[in-house]
Parts: sequence; structure tokens; C-alpha cells
Amino acid sequence: MAPSDTTTGHPPEPAPERPGPAELCDGSAAAGPADPADPADPAELAGRLRAVIQHLLPVLRGHSTHRDLTPSRTAALATLDAHGPLRVSELAARMNIALSTTSRMVDLLDDRGWIARRTDPVDQRASLISLNDAGRALLRAVRRETSGLLAERIGRLPPDRQHLLHAALPALEELVDDAG
Repeated sequence: MAPSDTTTGHPPEPAPERPGPAELCDGSAAAGPADPADPADPAELAGRLRAVIQHLLPVLRGHSTHRDLTPSRTAALATLDAHGPLRVSELAARMNIALSTTSRMVDLLDDRGWIARRTDPVDQRASLISLNDAGRALLRAVRRETSGLLAERIGRLPPDRQHLLHAALPALEELVDDAG
């Protein structure tokens, strides 16, 4: 006879199952490798891609030798590299963060010697922010480090997985283009 709950006299409820490795962070099931010829559900792909990115980024950041370069500072430098020179308000809009936060970050980047400020020729009251030589060199070094780490990990994948990753790059690049 099964033991019963002393307050109700009913058998105890089974303990809730903990998410296993086949489940994503949001509780949705992560399917195994899909047939590349079979288009998957966009919601499933989005969940799996988000989960992979969430786990991959800390791996890349954790190996950086530039401890004072946080992810947001790196993103600001990369944005300035791709789109600069920018006003602080334009940088804030491109990074989708508050203007006050961006202003403080720009001050910090300037204190570290990674950016240059110059007066905006269109509006003498405003400044344009751009990478200076030190900022460009730092960004190149960080990109080399993370690319090297990724190359090492990709090199450990079987050749068929490397080919799948290569084939997926145009679609991933298109996602980035659509966001910009």
C-alpha cells in the first residue's frame, strides 16, 4: 500500500520533474539535430538559437585578457567602428540603451583613451564620438581573441558539422542585417 499524505489521506503528488538537458531555458523542448532539408518551426529555431547565443557569449567573454572591457563597452566600440563618428544620442539609439547610460559609458571610454571627441560641424554644441587608434587596436585584439577561440572550438567539430555551420552563416548574417 502506498504511503498517503497525513493531512488529506491521498497519495503524495510526485515531485515535479526538473528540466533535462534536452529542454531550453524557457522550458520548451530542444529537438535533436534536425534534417537540414526540413524547415523547422521558426519559434523552435528562435528558442534554440537564443539559448546557444546565451551560452556561447559568456564563454567568449570569459577568455578575454581585457578585463576592463565589459560586453557593453565592447558593443559601444564595435558600434562606433561600424557606424561612427556618432553623436552620443545616435550611439544610444543604435545600442538601444538610455541616453544617460550611454553618456556615462562614453565618458568612461574617453577616460580609458579608446575614443576621440570632436565638435559636430553641423551643431557646434554637440560632439561626435569615434574610435581613436587605441580603441581600434583594442577592438582588433578582442576580435582576434574571440575569433581564435571560436576557430579552436569549430576545429574540434566533425567536418560535417563544420560544413553545416558554414552553410548556416548566410542566414545568420541576414538576421543581423535585418536588425540593423
